[in-house]
Amino acid sequence: MARLNASELAHRLARQAEAVCRHYLSNGRKQGKYWQVGDVRNTPGRSMFVRLTGPESGKGAAGKWTDASTGEHGDLLDVIGEALGLIDFADIAEEARRFLSLPHPEPDPQCRRSRTQPAPSGSSEAARRLWRMSRPLIGSVAEAYLRQRGIADLRGTANLRFHPTCYWRAEGDGPTESWPAMIAAVTDLDGRITGAHRTWIQRDGSGKAPVYPPRKAMGDLLGNAVRLGEVQDVLAAGEGIETILSLRQGLGAMPMVSALSAGHLAAILFPPHLRRLYIVRDNDPAGDGARDSLVDRAIEAGIEAITLSPMLGDFNEDLVSFGLEALRAQIRVQITPEDVSRFMSCAP
Repeated sequence: MARLNASELAHRLARQAEAVCRHYLSNGRKQGKYWQVGDVRNTPGRSMFVRLTGPESGKGAAGKWTDASTGEHGDLLDVIGEALGLIDFADIAEEARRFLSLPHPEPDPQCRRSRTQPAPSGSSEAARRLWRMSRPLIGSVAEAYLRQRGIADLRGTANLRFHPTCYWRAEGDGPTESWPAMIAAVTDLDGRITGAHRTWIQRDGSGKAPVYPPRKAMGDLLGNAVRLGEVQDVLAAGEGIETILSLRQGLGAMPMVSALSAGHLAAILFPPHLRRLYIVRDNDPAGDGARDSLVDRAIEAGIEAITLSPMLGDFNEDLVSFGLEALRAQIRVQITPEDVSRFMSCAP
């Protein structure tokens, strides 16, 4: 079968417009000749209208949609991309072919969308587009996931969001799936988004999704981090997002960053006015190596470096296993008396 270009794929989807809407815009409902929903990201509501019947092209064509509240408009390929959080058009086209039960053609670099040029896969621009597609964390399945990890205080977590149907792709030629995901913005020292991190989770928030790996990062990561709180002169830095969020349960007002891995932790950039750095160590050889490298760099920069060590593998294991009060007691004896009064009195 010959390759279908974007226009041909859109026309085929338009012939099944109602089925497409029921599948990808499941929070909406049929209203006469239209499918009505909150927006193209499948939010409940009534401001977006998808035409279900009409001519194959031109004004009022089947499959065309308009969001009355934002002025956004497009076709059913846009619906698939936005609803599933797909960044590359190759992925959108593949999902459209899967829905239409069409054979998978050979790659064609000439296949492009006119509405927007696809961002390079894994690039900083792709990360920024994914971030724009995501939703607030509070009230989402991602919040439920964090709560079952013992993380209830989510103040100051503006750099964490949620996507209900984030695209996951296996390495090589493996299958593609969509799962809910916690999305974290990776930023530089000026707050500019340079990357994104995805943690895919179960649909009920009970744990990570049954995919491997359940976490992936994209964009420019080296030196940058997921930032929680505004840094002044004191900062805590660690690897995993859940590890840092666990520490924040006992040190709610202390600014913290998650570097996402031991290698990236060793390379984080220091804010200009930093005078004390708490290195949140994971209890493994990679964590020891990151700690040693970061201590050396901090000393060279004239920054006081203090290591915070968990009882188990990391601070989230400590929080889940021993509870918040035990975690707070453990932290209290590892930080300076000045920071006990400054930060621990603000924790819930």
